[in-house]
Amino acid sequence: MEDAYQPELWRPIYFMLGSAAAGLVGLLFVVTSIHLDVVKNNPDYILPARNNTFHLLTLLVEAVLILMPQPQSVLGAELVAINLFGLRLPVDITLRYFRKNIGINDPRFPIYIIVTIVAGYLLGVAGGVGLIEHANWGMYLITASFVIILVRTVLTAWNLMFGLHIS
Repeated sequence: MEDAYQPELWRPIYFMLGSAAAGLVGLLFVVTSIHLDVVKNNPDYILPARNNTFHLLTLLVEAVLILMPQPQSVLGAELVAINLFGLRLPVDITLRYFRKNIGINDPRFPIYIIVTIVAGYLLGVAGGVGLIEHANWGMYLITASFVIILVRTVLTAWNLMFGLHIS
């Protein structure tokens, strides 16, 4: 079966996805700086604003790695590493809630956000492993991971802007 990792075919989509992530980082900075006093004085906004920035920066780095010429197995290892690194954010948030005795069934626990982000990063890890193994499905999982995290980050930013709880 033909190798699905053909860098020239993936460049346009990752140019677009990387540009979207970079643009959203800028917009998040603008929104946060306009409402800096509210964000600084409200713990419910500090961590989501920080984590959204980190998620978008992770996606930007992923796009750069994918666009950079390099062997497929090296790219796979880099993507496994960056997605494992990204998993630290939802794990950290979950531990913070548990330390406050806020469990998964508590309405204040952001279960849908955490599950979506974890699923996105795990898809990224699996896709990276697929690239290391030269599997045809590796880039498809990476792309699904990227889009899931991007959409979830935009929805979380929406929550930040309007103080809503959108699942």
